[in-house]
Amino acid sequence: MASVSVGQEAPDFTLKDENNKEMTLSALRGQPVVLVFYALDFSPTCTGEMCQIRDDYSAFLDRGALVFGISRDSTWTHKAFKEKEQFRHSLLADMKGDVARRYGAWNEAAGLAERLTVVVDRAGIIRFVQHNGLGEPRDQKLAIAALA
Repeated sequence: MASVSVGQEAPDFTLKDENNKEMTLSALRGQPVVLVFYALDFSPTCTGEMCQIRDDYSAFLDRGALVFGISRDSTWTHKAFKEKEQFRHSLLADMKGDVARRYGAWNEAAGLAERLTVVVDRAGIIRFVQHNGLGEPRDQKLAIAALA
């Protein structure tokens, strides 16, 4: 399994968001991007983490950052999750876990992504990585601080 580290170029990928629109990471060069890999929509810990992003979203915007949640859920499940929780950030469907594998977040035994947050700078270089296990919630304020 590949993994990422601070200082390397972020592996490029294309995934579909909750509106079935393709998003390619390299097309976002020029602004910071926060990638938040998580296990499953609607699960308690993941919902709490995504709601923390929602509640602190202005702090991400103040730093010019785009935020993307990434899990193995479908675009339809993402759409329902986003609407229910009123998220402003996009959710990307990595249904086969290919992107999670490239970033070192995929848990093969569980068949889903572990908790990985990656902050990518305007030039496409990784500036922050936080990797937690499935049951270990992240404090999203660490990603906000990494954008400073």
